[in-house]
Amino acid sequence: MTTDQRPIFVDSHAHLEMEQFDPDRPAMLQRAQDAGIETILAIGSGTGPGSLDCAIELANQHDFIYATIGIHPHEAKLASDADFEEMAHLAKRPKVIAWGEIGLDYFYDHSPRDVQQQVFLKQLQLAQSAKLPIVIHCRPSDRSENAWEDCLKLLREHWAEGGVGGILHCFTGSWAHATQALDMGFMISFAGNVTFPKAQQIRETAKQAPLDRILIETDSPFLAPVPHRGKRNEPSFVKEVARQLGELRGLSTEEIGLQTTNNFYRFFSLHEKLNSI
Repeated sequence: MTTDQRPIFVDSHAHLEMEQFDPDRPAMLQRAQDAGIETILAIGSGTGPGSLDCAIELANQHDFIYATIGIHPHEAKLASDADFEEMAHLAKRPKVIAWGEIGLDYFYDHSPRDVQQQVFLKQLQLAQSAKLPIVIHCRPSDRSENAWEDCLKLLREHWAEGGVGGILHCFTGSWAHATQALDMGFMISFAGNVTFPKAQQIRETAKQAPLDRILIETDSPFLAPVPHRGKRNEPSFVKEVARQLGELRGLSTEEIGLQTTNNFYRFFSLHEKLNSI
C-alpha cells in the first residue's frame, strides 16, 4: 500500500439492526466510513423468526453493506418450516452473500442441543441449495470442547464436500480446531476478544493462520476491543482488531486492513470491489 492510499478495512460481521444502535445508527455508520471501513457484512439472524430480513433491509439502504440470513442456535427452538421457506426465498436477494450465523452454542443452551443440531443441519442443506457460504457460530460450554467436536463433525459430514466454504466467526477455538476448518475451505475471522488479556489461545491461532485466510470483524454491538472494552462496540472499532493482528504478525494496521479486505472480496467473489483496491 502506498503512503498516499487511504487505509481500508472490512468489518466481516456486525449486528447493525440491534436496538443498541437505534439512537445513532446513521452517525455510527458514518463514523465507520470516516474510519476507512469500506464494507460491512450485516448479520441477518436478528432475534430469530420474524426478523429474518433485518440485514437485507439495511443492505438495501446502503451500497457498502451486504447481508446474511440465518437462524442463530439461540433461537433454534423457535424455527418452523415456514421460516425455512422464507429463508429460501430471502437467499435469492441480490445483497445476500452468506448464510448465518448458524451453528452450535453449548455455553448458554438457550435451545436444546439436539434441536440446535437439527436446525443447523437444515440450514446447511438450504445454504448448499442456495450456493451460499456459511457463517459459523460455535461456543462450547465451560466444561468441555464438545461444541467444537460436534460442529466440526457435522461440517465434515454435511458440508465439506460441497466446496462452498464459510467463515468461523469470532474464532475462540484452538489451533487444532482452526486447522480442521482451514482444511475444509473456511476463513478464520478474529473479533475484539483477540485483544483481551486472557485471550492467548486466540492470539496463538492469529499468529499461525495463513494471511490469505483471515478476516477481521467487530461482532458489534458486542465484544468491544481494547481500548474500548466495556463500551458498545461498533464497526469503526474494527481497526483495533487489525492493529492487534498486525502486532502479532509484524505488520502494520493498514497492511492487515488491506490483506483482510482483499481476502473478503476474493472469498465472496466481489470482483468489482477487489479490482477497485
